[in-house]
Amino acid sequence: MKKKSLKLNFIMNAILTMSQFVFPLITFPYISRVLQPAGTGMVSFATSVVAYFCMFSQLGIPTYGIRACAKVRDDKETLSRTVQELFLINLIMCIFTYIAFFIALFTVSRFSQNKPLFLIISLTILFNAIGVEWLYKALEQYTYITVRSIIFKFVALIFMFLLVKQSNDTVVYGALSILAASASNIFNFFHVHKYIQLKPIGNYKFRRHLKAILIFFAMSCATTIYTNLDTVMLGFLKTDVDVGYYNAAVKIKNVLLGVVTSLGTVLLPRASYYVEHDMMDEFYRVAKKAIHFVFLLATPLLVYFMLFAKEGIFFLSGSAYSGAIQPMQIIMPTLLLIGLTNIMGIQMLVPLGKEKTVLYSEIAGAIVDLILNAILIPMLASSGAAIGTLVAEIVVFAVQYGALRSMVTEAYRKVRYGTLLLAILISSLLSLLIKLCSLGNFFTLCFSAMIYFGVYAVIMTLLKEPLVLEIEGQVWSMLKNKLKGN
Repeated sequence: MKKKSLKLNFIMNAILTMSQFVFPLITFPYISRVLQPAGTGMVSFATSVVAYFCMFSQLGIPTYGIRACAKVRDDKETLSRTVQELFLINLIMCIFTYIAFFIALFTVSRFSQNKPLFLIISLTILFNAIGVEWLYKALEQYTYITVRSIIFKFVALIFMFLLVKQSNDTVVYGALSILAASASNIFNFFHVHKYIQLKPIGNYKFRRHLKAILIFFAMSCATTIYTNLDTVMLGFLKTDVDVGYYNAAVKIKNVLLGVVTSLGTVLLPRASYYVEHDMMDEFYRVAKKAIHFVFLLATPLLVYFMLFAKEGIFFLSGSAYSGAIQPMQIIMPTLLLIGLTNIMGIQMLVPLGKEKTVLYSEIAGAIVDLILNAILIPMLASSGAAIGTLVAEIVVFAVQYGALRSMVTEAYRKVRYGTLLLAILISSLLSLLIKLCSLGNFFTLCFSAMIYFGVYAVIMTLLKEPLVLEIEGQVWSMLKNKLKGN
């Protein structure tokens, strides 16, 4: 199968990431004001609970499937057999998961209070099972993934403004959120015949996948626990309002995180391919550049949104969400931590076959998160949940860095920390002057962002930051080629 351009994959994934940024940027200011903290908190709680059921239905297939299919993508028959094996395992688990879900729905009072909402959100389980998204990522079909996703997001966007009108429209909002995020997987199901044989291949060997799937499942458990545990524990220990505050902070963080991890997302199939074909020099070169990229992108982002947390929250969610400001400031450093562990864990340790190390790091993070949440949420509510998440991510980073120290130390040493901090310091001081002008939340964000990121880019260019110069050179080259073509 023809190998896709890594640059094209990155560009398409960046467009997809931008769509994930634009969609909540347009909808969340409206939704948060209509539903208020209690309504958004209700939907967020249901989504986090269903995420646990999705985890069990998917096992470790979303990540394992990318690696397994990427290794055999040049052999259609072997690829078809692999996909059919994984799909059948996924489908069986989906059935068992729905049985458990319905039992929980009718026996746990906190769930049964909002049965219609939970039922709608649970469609994610089915859509994820039939979507085989891991196959498309393994084949690096990022153009298809991007176009399909943007179309569904646009449709959901229109209906969201048309149908969500009152604070009790939580079920409608939940349904449209599923439409935007997962319903496009239906197209995946009907589109898959282009890449694999649909006729049963036979001679299935399910057992060969089980060990790796279970390891990835354990990794998924640990990740899902500490990414959703905050919201679930807030929902049980506090109120929907507290969940709403936390959700507003996490919503912004997740949008930014999509930007930071956009390069890493397209690296897993390529990294697996390099390792499988013993192209280790290429593997290390790409991984080290990705670590450098995360530093240059995540650090200025997290500093800016800590400085302008109030304006960001008030613009996106409204003044009713003032309780989200402090949690957002606390949670912002996780942009850098998760960006780096995404590279070291999923893009390096997994292709190298060291899934257990990733698992141990995530178990450590989950345990720390659970303990800190139990202690801090009763006292500090959403801020306590944010502290638990931050410390958990520090623990995950420490474990993964320790395991990869000999491979990544050079990459970390090559980051020009002095240049980075100087650029951020000057950018911060100049952008903070905008706060003195009382321009309102929207214009303060617009002008401060232009000054902050503009000055940051100029300083990094003047100080000859190698990766910045390389990216700028590629952009200029693309523009020149376009002009010549015209």
